[in-house]
Amino acid sequence: MFNLQLRVILMALTIVIQMQALADEEPEGPWSGSIALGFLSVSGNTESTSFTGKANVNWDQERWHHALLVKALGKSEDEDTTAESYKAAYEGKFDLSARTYLFGLVDYNKDRFSGYDQQIFETAGIGQRFISTDRHELNGEFSAGASQSVAVEVPPAPPAPVGTINKTRVNEAVVRISGNYKWAVSENSIFTQKLSVASGSSNTYTESVTELSAGIIGALSTVLGYTVKHNSDVADGKDKTDTFASISLEYLF
Repeated sequence: MFNLQLRVILMALTIVIQMQALADEEPEGPWSGSIALGFLSVSGNTESTSFTGKANVNWDQERWHHALLVKALGKSEDEDTTAESYKAAYEGKFDLSARTYLFGLVDYNKDRFSGYDQQIFETAGIGQRFISTDRHELNGEFSAGASQSVAVEVPPAPPAPVGTINKTRVNEAVVRISGNYKWAVSENSIFTQKLSVASGSSNTYTESVTELSAGIIGALSTVLGYTVKHNSDVADGKDKTDTFASISLEYLF
């Protein structure tokens, strides 16, 4: 399953790159984005492979801003999948002023091995650009909305067969706060820190994404990433916190 999904993701990213190559021949417009890929293979006493992929597409014109993010992560050891995570998010913004904006967000998360099979958040609110200089940017957002989650319980209560997984659907209202900090360390190095907290009556979901990119040549960079995902309420036998460390090559367009 993981190998099939990996091939599909690679094929999709290849199509995006080909589309961008055609777009490069046209005058510069409101579109921008990035594509990042990372892969590691180990053989010998242990056979393991890991893959990370991320694509960002942005559209910015006057007071309107749109951003689409797609991420995938997978790892297998001795032909057994040990990690598999996907994320897709869309955010639309409308500037009220140079510093203040309204926004809407849809955030989809699926993790095969976490305490939640999937989590979806839909929120709308207001954002503020607190700092905006050549080297530093700091944004904060506050929003409210809803979430739909599928909680996983392992092992199930007897007499369920071995290997059975119980899933519980949870729908609730949430309040979400988030922050985004960007620091241009040098001409070709950028540090970013993103933190978001979505809290409802039954669970609080926290996500932290830390990245450091260093330019190699032209639009190509190396990116070190560290992601932390935390759910305050999970079933027995499941960890509340999942962490992901990655290194990848990123192409900016």
